[in-house]
Amino acid sequence: MKKNQKDKVTLLTLGCAKNVVDSENLIGQLKANGFQVVDNLKDASVCIVNTCGFIKPAVEENLSVVLELVNLKLSGKIQKLIVSGCMVQRFDKELKEEFPEVDLFVGVEKQAEIIRYLKGNDDDLKNQLLGERYLLTPKHYAYLKISEGCNRECSFCAIPNIRGKLHSRPIENIVQEAVNLANRGVKELILISQDTSAYGVDLYGKVKLIHLLEELTKIDGIRWIRLMYLYPAGLPDELFDFVADNEKICNYFDIPLQHISDKVLKLMRRGTTEKYIRNLIEKIRVRNPEAVIRSTFIVGFPNEDEKDFANLLDFVEKFELDRIGVFTYSQEDGTSAFPLGDPIPEDEKIRRRNVLMELQREISWKKNKEKIGSDLLVLVDQKQGKTFLGRTEFDAPEVDNLVYISPQNSSIRVGDFIKVKIKRAKEYDLFGEALKV
Repeated sequence: MKKNQKDKVTLLTLGCAKNVVDSENLIGQLKANGFQVVDNLKDASVCIVNTCGFIKPAVEENLSVVLELVNLKLSGKIQKLIVSGCMVQRFDKELKEEFPEVDLFVGVEKQAEIIRYLKGNDDDLKNQLLGERYLLTPKHYAYLKISEGCNRECSFCAIPNIRGKLHSRPIENIVQEAVNLANRGVKELILISQDTSAYGVDLYGKVKLIHLLEELTKIDGIRWIRLMYLYPAGLPDELFDFVADNEKICNYFDIPLQHISDKVLKLMRRGTTEKYIRNLIEKIRVRNPEAVIRSTFIVGFPNEDEKDFANLLDFVEKFELDRIGVFTYSQEDGTSAFPLGDPIPEDEKIRRRNVLMELQREISWKKNKEKIGSDLLVLVDQKQGKTFLGRTEFDAPEVDNLVYISPQNSSIRVGDFIKVKIKRAKEYDLFGEALKV
């Protein structure tokens, strides 16, 4: 396809926040190369879908989206269809065989191939590097990808097969991007990667996460810095102190623990033990009593018996983590756990997930009720009718609690930090009134 004024491209993003950043960078490159990017698929002649290939349910969902787009192409509603991202990186051969109607399949970190294909030549490809990242999030917060890939050997995870080994971005590059984002009005940076805990070890010979945070906290305009995807093994005590002592770092630890049973943790190759995890949580709470801890768990892992699950329930009940997500085990080809099979029936996995989430619902309800009557600092994310929706520093976008705000001050705008008096609560949401300033 030759570049011209009629080329209209739309981009669909499936999967995690890291995919969102990839799409944002691609949109910037498309715009820099003269393509018109539109939101509505009906207005586009070219559709690019950025896929997720992490686990089987995500792959199945992504395949259904690709099939729908193929049908749109066959009906003439779009002219070109490009499928990119993790699913392609993992299943390139199979996808090409199943969907010959797709014009181009592109894996991860190969956006130049998309630009080259759409331009129809190699002229002036340097322009693709000049595109300003286009934010798909509200303009006051942005994800900041600090590294790609992972050196861990978790037996259930296909990420190293998709994204490769850890490769961290240089500190100066990350800081420059953060400065650019701040200059555009971003107030909250959400640091993401596959393994935030290991940031810098490949580039500098040792972990440099705290050094990176020190540089980011110096940036004018940035008020919150949120850490996501902290691998539990090897988390330094200095990080807990740094977060507690620095007002720009959110008191929020996103630490995927995955299980508590020593037997299951060993099979998962997590590099942790029950004793280590219990000590880790206690250490964070001693050093930073106000910190919120978020985690994820996998139930139904091969050989997880009722005793293992009961131990997990006991841990969640006693330690009362503030936020958790629960996933049922998905057997993934190419992972070291694949030979263990998938012996636990799906309905039993779902039962365990539901039991664990019901326990967490009660914990969240208890913690939210304790906030009634308090004044909380809230970042306003959006407006629905006359009600504003926002988050506290203890809540990440998309996955955590919302604060519903009844405005007492007509000057409230999306992107503002405001104080809110909490009046009532539900299991996962808070409701309050904006305080006059």
